[in-house]
Amino acid sequence: MKIFKGKAFFFKSVLLHIFLVLVIAFVSLNFWENPIFDTIVNSSSATVEGSKDISLVIIDNKSLDSYRWPWPRSLYGEMIDYFNKYTNAKIIVFDFVLKTLDKERPASSDEFFFNKIKESDNFISGYMALNAAYKDKNIGNSFDSKFAEKFSIEVNNLQSKNSQGNYNSLSIPPEEYTNVQKYFGSVNLSPNPFDGVLRTSTDLINYKGKYYPSLALMAYLRANDTNKITLTNKHIIVDKTNLKIPIFTSRGDIKHNIKYYTTLENSEYSHNNWSAIDIINSYRQIKKGQKPIIEPSVFNDKIIIIGANALGLEDDLKTPISTNHPGADIQATILDNFLHNNFVTPLTFLQNILIIILLSTLTFVIILNMAFLPSLITLIFSAIVYFVLCIFAFHHNIIPLVITPLAVQLSTMIFGYSYRFILEGKNKEKIKNAMGKYLSQDIMKNVVQNIDDIKLGGKKANVTVLFADIRGFTSMSEKMTAEEVSVILNEYFSEIEPIITKYNGVINKFIGDAVMAIFGEPIQDINHPQNAVKCACAMLKKVEELQEKWLFEGKPKIEIGIGINTGEAFVGNIGSEKRLEYTVIGDMVNLASRIESYNKVYKTNLLISSSTYTYVSDVVNVIRIADVTIRGKAKKMDIYEVLGLTDK
Repeated sequence: MKIFKGKAFFFKSVLLHIFLVLVIAFVSLNFWENPIFDTIVNSSSATVEGSKDISLVIIDNKSLDSYRWPWPRSLYGEMIDYFNKYTNAKIIVFDFVLKTLDKERPASSDEFFFNKIKESDNFISGYMALNAAYKDKNIGNSFDSKFAEKFSIEVNNLQSKNSQGNYNSLSIPPEEYTNVQKYFGSVNLSPNPFDGVLRTSTDLINYKGKYYPSLALMAYLRANDTNKITLTNKHIIVDKTNLKIPIFTSRGDIKHNIKYYTTLENSEYSHNNWSAIDIINSYRQIKKGQKPIIEPSVFNDKIIIIGANALGLEDDLKTPISTNHPGADIQATILDNFLHNNFVTPLTFLQNILIIILLSTLTFVIILNMAFLPSLITLIFSAIVYFVLCIFAFHHNIIPLVITPLAVQLSTMIFGYSYRFILEGKNKEKIKNAMGKYLSQDIMKNVVQNIDDIKLGGKKANVTVLFADIRGFTSMSEKMTAEEVSVILNEYFSEIEPIITKYNGVINKFIGDAVMAIFGEPIQDINHPQNAVKCACAMLKKVEELQEKWLFEGKPKIEIGIGINTGEAFVGNIGSEKRLEYTVIGDMVNLASRIESYNKVYKTNLLISSSTYTYVSDVVNVIRIADVTIRGKAKKMDIYEVLGLTDK
């Protein structure tokens, strides 16, 4: 039963710990893990500049100084014409979502832009998948059909379970714009809902059963002249290049964790970038036969991403490396991952759980099997080692959970040390209770209170000693079995022990059938002589009750004799450094024992010394027994038979 109770306590504790771990893990994963992730990415992962294969063209403050916003669409047309006529750029990525025609300017502005798109075989524009439904369902359904027929890609889907994104519509550009487009890519990016930081890229959207790539993925596909991919549970595989993008599915979207790059010196971009107005002016200068500001050869074999990041046009997001990361550079970063097969690989859920379980179990085992200080040092060292290993893993593009296992380890430490403390407390209580059956509870309390100062020695104190002995026990025990003797003794001792305790007495020892009790120490009691005598009277009364009970049960009648003496004695610990005994030593103790033995001579039950009588004379009725010769005493002395207590 005790084992069961111990196990029940352990299992309840474990269940409580598991509950706390789940709470801590939830808080850590949503509020602590990501900031630590961002810090480590900045310090150990994002240490390489972006690829030189990508060039950014940015509508910046310098560009807006030349032309106020919104720009005439003809300016975009000029940039497209520059790259198509004068450079060998691979792809032109237009990181904008066009929703309407330019009604503020002549139609020729849009027409020029659209014509340049039509002439281009490598132009990719952006669109968005939206949660809101179409205002006009018929128009929306018609657009979806045309869009799917022209812009969806061929996907060999090998996933065990298909997931459809939570989208109900697409951004609808002007028809003239859609007609000239050859390629579209989604610009959907989903920052973390808790802290707004972008750590993942939405690479593939499943919209109404059709698959559409992101702007960056479409740029990669066009750069490699392919339109076919294979989708598995773990990867997007580009069939032609065998690129394997490690993915996960979130709310129906196919995503990967973005591998970020460090920013260029004195720049907010991680990739080479030029001002859009410099491209436009270079285009115009070349047409006039003048030397351009930027030589077209700079863009040979490059993928061009056109975006905006001027004051008031901020197309930026919060990322692990920047609080205002330009959107065009984010698209470049995602494309960079594809071009150079450069991905971060988070550990799987199962792998992270295994790490947490191993770390937590190891922590608990260390706590239970090592002393407090060594275990604490070991656990702190193990936490440091784990953190260093995490940084090493990040540097090699492997992403484990960092703070969550350490938070769980900390909670396990708190649980482990608490459990150990409670368990040790329970064990100490068991030991105390067990030892209390061999020692007096009061002596035990005295030992516990002075646990750090236990030593040989003691003090002189005025105490009262009580001896109680069963009359004729030896001859009686010869007629009984050992079991019968133990039953009577145990019942007798069980009945008198609480009486002695009630009167502030302490049972010092059982001597066969005799009991020695101390009053005045270790329990401080100025009325110890009176309480000792009152205790003796109560003991005699209890024995009378037991006699009637035992007679009814057919057991032998027993009587006891009690002797009491008061005086100065040595009280404390005697023995050796390894084995101590708390006791009372002195002539007054021997005298109490010898006074008790005179009960046989005078056929009495309770005798006290003259020293005790001086303290209790007003509370007892006595008969003086004069001039008694006590063995070991040169002079005769008076002893007193106590007949009972007075009414005072």
